[in-house]
Amino acid sequence: MRGCEVKCRLLETGHNPGYWNMGLDEAVLEEVSQGNSPPTLRFYGWEPATVSIGYFQSLREEVDLDSCFEEGVDVVRRITGGGAVYHDTELTYSFISPEDTVPKDVLESYRLICSGLIGGFKELGIDAEFAPLNDIITGGRKISGNAQTRRMNCVLQHGTVLLDVDAERMFKLLRVSDEKMRDKAVKAVKERVTSVKHVLNREITFDKASTAFRKGFAKSLKLDLKKGRPTGEERMKAEALSENKYSTVDWNNKR
Repeated sequence: MRGCEVKCRLLETGHNPGYWNMGLDEAVLEEVSQGNSPPTLRFYGWEPATVSIGYFQSLREEVDLDSCFEEGVDVVRRITGGGAVYHDTELTYSFISPEDTVPKDVLESYRLICSGLIGGFKELGIDAEFAPLNDIITGGRKISGNAQTRRMNCVLQHGTVLLDVDAERMFKLLRVSDEKMRDKAVKAVKERVTSVKHVLNREITFDKASTAFRKGFAKSLKLDLKKGRPTGEERMKAEALSENKYSTVDWNNKR
């Protein structure tokens, strides 16, 4: 990523439950850290729709659990920081690599990895830019949010590409103090958040977006991408993490 091309595995794992998505991200992180897997760029979606909360957040303060249950929306705690995110109509990516392949400075590492997103938006015909610490904006409005963790001598960064936004449903699932505040929150999101569909005035499919951001990451980060699949060990770890960690009350009620 600094100079010559870096060999990097590409995983396109489709739409899966949030528990499994978070389990696979962590499983790949472990395998990359042990030298069993190469640096990995992954694209994925969420089925069913899921609310993820940041590692340091309080579940009950951030999420309306009754509404999520009624709507059939899963809830999962990430190992990365940041705020609560409603995952539905979006493309999600994760980038996992040894820590010495990215800048030590957190802001600069965000800037580097997010350059892949800017390249992907360019492939779609959208002029976007990095907005510190960890957002991508276009026309002054947020179109991508990102979060990062460093552990086991590796960096894991994952984030969203908003293909569309349903602010009303988002704030039906996230907790706000009262109905008046809910209306203000919905209005604020519509003013400061946008989506690929809104900018281009047409829908972009998940597959088309995945292709665009694959090209964007390859060009911007100088990645030699080779399509692959999760290894058997990664799958076993992902299933175990999904069942024994990410879907458990203990983990999700950690704070």
